Amino acid sequence: MSFSRPLRRSVSLSQARTLRLVVLGQGAVGKTALTVRFITKRFIGDYDPTLEMIYRHTAVIDGEMVHFEILDTAGQEEDSLQIEEKIKWGDGFAVVYSVTDRCSFDEVMRLCFLINHIHSSPKRSSGSDQPPVVIVGNKKDLQFDRMVSYEDGENLSKALKHPFYEISTRDSYEETVVVFNTLYNELMRQGHFSPGSFKRRAVSKLMEKIPKMHANSTLNSGGRSLSFNSFRDYIPE
Repeated sequence: MSFSRPLRRSVSLSQARTLRLVVLGQGAVGKTALTVRFITKRFIGDYDPTLEMIYRHTAVIDGEMVHFEILDTAGQEEDSLQIEEKIKWGDGFAVVYSVTDRCSFDEVMRLCFLINHIHSSPKRSSGSDQPPVVIVGNKKDLQFDRMVSYEDGENLSKALKHPFYEISTRDSYEETVVVFNTLYNELMRQGHFSPGSFKRRAVSKLMEKIPKMHANSTLNSGGRSLSFNSFRDYIPE
């Protein structure tokens, strides 16, 4: 499976399937770095931990066009309604912790429970399959600061029955792709993709307020490249 270069503007995307992914976890575990690394192949380590963003990205996977909407959550304390709306919005989930932060690891179980509880609600009619969840242990390159062993992550994965990957977003683009490939493959198996472009799917008022960034738009109106090095200065739609 391969992710292609951004599609040309002349290609019609109206029939592409849309996949919504939510990246969850405590602050400073590398959620934004993971998302941006997947989309751009670049590692950028300095982000505003309070900034929340939905990244929109279109790729060709196994010959099919797919719209990705990836919600990069801030990881700050929020009320139950906010986290519930974000989980309802998602088709699949990457729950991230840092191997250097034991508290972020302990948070994984709570987040996985919330995903299971919210998507098991009788109000939902999406079928018997639970949405795919991948547990991600990030920052494995920081071995001297490690507080969570690989075995800890593996044991939690077995207990919760979710795939687990320990990765270094800094060192490996390929490892980040595996995370999103796993979610894509499981959603393909479940048939939970929705047809239509980015703007055709209904969202709550809360989700409408989260800024959007079109990651495939490489040039701004002045013909200059948009740089993720300065994405705090980017004015989202």
